[in-house]
Amino acid sequence: MSYEFYYKLDNEKYKVVVTKKNNKNTYIKVKDDLNIYVTTNILTPKWQIKAILDNEKEYLKKALTTAKVKYEREQEFYYLGQKYDVVIVPFESVEIDGSKIYTPSYAYLEKWLHKQMLKIFNERLEIKYNLFEEDIPFPKLKTRKMKTRWGVCNKRDTSVTLNSKLIRYEIHEIDYVIVHELSHLVHFDHSKEFWQTVAKYMPDYKKAVKILKEQ
Repeated sequence: MSYEFYYKLDNEKYKVVVTKKNNKNTYIKVKDDLNIYVTTNILTPKWQIKAILDNEKEYLKKALTTAKVKYEREQEFYYLGQKYDVVIVPFESVEIDGSKIYTPSYAYLEKWLHKQMLKIFNERLEIKYNLFEEDIPFPKLKTRKMKTRWGVCNKRDTSVTLNSKLIRYEIHEIDYVIVHELSHLVHFDHSKEFWQTVAKYMPDYKKAVKILKEQ
């Protein structure tokens, strides 16, 4: 059972999607679509849900601010951390000039971006792999768009999968995800030793973690 209503917060209205189940507790989550999702018991009345939202206003404000930044970023064109205005022009190539990127079409731009992504990801993987003193195999590089993860290490087929959306970020963030996944070939967990390995090859990795979490 589910239904929707609108909730006002700081003079803005947000859609609240309520799903009723047999669980005892009420859970609140803000998603990338800027809607508020509530999962609650089938007997919880609407007035009580509103009261719970009122009590969680600070959390909602923070979560919505983060989601808005992410949403706005997704609507813009970013390449290696730089935001560009896309300009459609009648020639068959992509050119960057200052804060503008010229392209014959958005489809052409996406193909160009994919090629750049593969080139840069492969280059950075080789550079970071060569830093490792531990005896680890050179992994196959895979890419795909992922919703909740920036990278995946698969020990069985010795591969590292990078989120294609990383091409929107600076080299520093791309390098962090690569070092993170390569470190899993040394320690296949998130133990203290694992994070020591990450820090060994990227001492300021926490800066990248913060950026990727916020955006």
